[in-house]
Amino acid sequence: MNNIPSKSEILSWISDNPTKTAKRDIAKAFGIKGAARIDLKRLLKELQDEGKLAKRRNSYRDAEELPPVAVLEITGPDADGDLFARPLEWKGKGPEPVILMMLRSSDPALGAGDRILGRLTVDANEAHSHIARMIRRVGTNPQRILGVFRAGSEGGRVLPIDKGSDRQWTVAAGATGGAKDGELVEAEQAGPKGRMGLPRARIVARLGDPSEPRAVSLIAIHQHGIPDHFPDAVVAEADAAKPAGLGKRRDLRDMPLITIDPWDARDHDDACYVEADPDPKNKGGFIIWVAIADVAHYVTPDTALDREARKRGNSTYFPDRVVPMLPDRLSGDLCSLHEGVERACLAVAMRIDAQGNKIDHSFHRGLMKSVASLNYEEVQAAVDGAANDKVAPMMDDIIAPLYAAYAALMKARARREPLELDLPERQIVLGDDGKVTSVNHKDRLDAHRLIEEFMVLANVAAAETLIGRKSPQLFRVHEEPSPEKLDALREVAQASGLVLAKGQVLKTAHLNKLLTGAADTENAELVNMATLRSMTQAYYSPDNFGHFGLALRAYAHFTSPIRRYADLIVHRALITAHGWGDDGLSPWDVEHLAATGKQISDTERRSMMAERDTADRYLAAFLSDRVGTELTGRISGIAKFGVFVRLDETGADGMIPIRTLGREYFDYDADSQTLMGADTGTIIGLGQRVTVKLVEAAPVTGGLIVEMLTLEDRTMPRGPSRGRGKPPRRKQGSARKKSAKTARKVKRTRK
Repeated sequence: MNNIPSKSEILSWISDNPTKTAKRDIAKAFGIKGAARIDLKRLLKELQDEGKLAKRRNSYRDAEELPPVAVLEITGPDADGDLFARPLEWKGKGPEPVILMMLRSSDPALGAGDRILGRLTVDANEAHSHIARMIRRVGTNPQRILGVFRAGSEGGRVLPIDKGSDRQWTVAAGATGGAKDGELVEAEQAGPKGRMGLPRARIVARLGDPSEPRAVSLIAIHQHGIPDHFPDAVVAEADAAKPAGLGKRRDLRDMPLITIDPWDARDHDDACYVEADPDPKNKGGFIIWVAIADVAHYVTPDTALDREARKRGNSTYFPDRVVPMLPDRLSGDLCSLHEGVERACLAVAMRIDAQGNKIDHSFHRGLMKSVASLNYEEVQAAVDGAANDKVAPMMDDIIAPLYAAYAALMKARARREPLELDLPERQIVLGDDGKVTSVNHKDRLDAHRLIEEFMVLANVAAAETLIGRKSPQLFRVHEEPSPEKLDALREVAQASGLVLAKGQVLKTAHLNKLLTGAADTENAELVNMATLRSMTQAYYSPDNFGHFGLALRAYAHFTSPIRRYADLIVHRALITAHGWGDDGLSPWDVEHLAATGKQISDTERRSMMAERDTADRYLAAFLSDRVGTELTGRISGIAKFGVFVRLDETGADGMIPIRTLGREYFDYDADSQTLMGADTGTIIGLGQRVTVKLVEAAPVTGGLIVEMLTLEDRTMPRGPSRGRGKPPRRKQGSARKKSAKTARKVKRTRK
């Protein structure tokens, strides 16, 4: 035959035959013999240079795919105990694949940092892309530890700051790196793990005093691997950027757009304006304008700025600082819609009727000038009759139309019935010294809801436009809860005297009925928390599976491109779809859309974890001088090892170790989420009111240990002192039956 295949044919063959990728296999498949092998070798070399193939000894494979056998590094177990790994030789441009380890009973125990040779199979899943079976160990990689150094006579020890780890590491005298007693350090494993004694470590970085209030967010940044330093090339590109001119943009500078943000907002990426619809056929209708900073003009595909923004995925917010997705020259200046300054924007004009239904919309690439930068509180105060000097002149022509359009949108929202969770947002307030001065619950004002409704409408318009133009895009996907999570929610509902019926297609209206039934009762917070926990995590995907929580068929993030890479992708898609310039979606963007969605979904979760850990540490510091005091709360979680309590005053979570619950054995029932005392029959379940004593507050780890004093206003009973061993099998069986019987009882409240 000796007909040389095309590059696409070679790539297709390698993709379909991942175990037959040697040059001789490819030659045999296409019938290439003799001198024609030279041409084949040339083609393979070109594909390798183009980054479409990766050479592995004498075989070739798709650079964006993993080989069937690869060297893997164990990254550690997740919260559910599943063990994950990463490929050491990943050369693709997309995010690293996540690999789930499936160990046999004969396999050795593996921990974070271990290296193995594994056999891979593709298993596309929300949490992982491959499954691996261990072939053999191939060596170890030093494990990294973040902790506090404690000096000793011959070196010292590192106490990990992770509250999930209580294992200390010993440091030899010559491996301290000059660390001082009490300093926060990063260390790595030194030498193989021994069977006995403490593991050994060496100090690789000194990070300062962990007791300093402003070290709290630094710990989270470091622990979660959030990039907080921009490379020189990225800063250079940002510094070289110039303000956009009018050019072919629509001139919106005479439109009185305003921004409404928190009082401490670090950037302003959205502005709005409302006018009555002049069309007599739409009596009582409005035209809502939403203008968003044109980040795509400054962050173009395959630049250093773009690669760094994609890597970060989003900005991360802490009480004392922000780790931005973009350098300050862009996020705080050129892309921030400051008052009285011309700024490039992408704007959408949305026409609604008097009932809040969107009639039509249109997108524009424009140049705007905000007439005012306002905060939520001053706008709400003005509407409530206490306008300050800045807002008062805007009331009739700008503020009043905003609220009139908002009232119409609320009618449409009521018909749509998105999920209406009532969970107050916690706000940690810091003083000038960086210490926590108070923990407040943020007020939810109509000014907040107004902006949210405008942004939701704009996001829907973006998704619909791109669907209509058959353009690739990233959707914001929120799928409905799993059957297992709904069953757990039903258990909580039953325990609260409420019902969530089975055998129906779940809608947000059903959950809202449950939440309404719990409102103004002592179980309101519990039911809201349980409903939130039943939700799946939202994510980004090029496939549209709708947004369950918002009760929307299609939803895309368009309104925050300064702090979310997903919005930047949607902006590029709109630019390409409208033919507004050559800074829209690149071929690489389109080809790697799914990988980008996975990457930024992961970075979003990383930021959420870092922000939560930081809040835990600040709250532990705030409560550290109140050890020994009594606090009230409600049981928010039950586990084999103990009980979690949400404290009323701060919203912090304290843990009651199961060993401190009296002197009897407590049997854990996962189905009913209860603990039952084997001797007294005491049942501890979700939502119960408790009084606890604060036993320990560890600011470095964020851990709070509490001791239960009363359960539903009753002093905790003390079982007979007969040791902490398990009760006889008969006792365990009896406890389970009693627990199951209790769980089946539904206490219905009559009104």
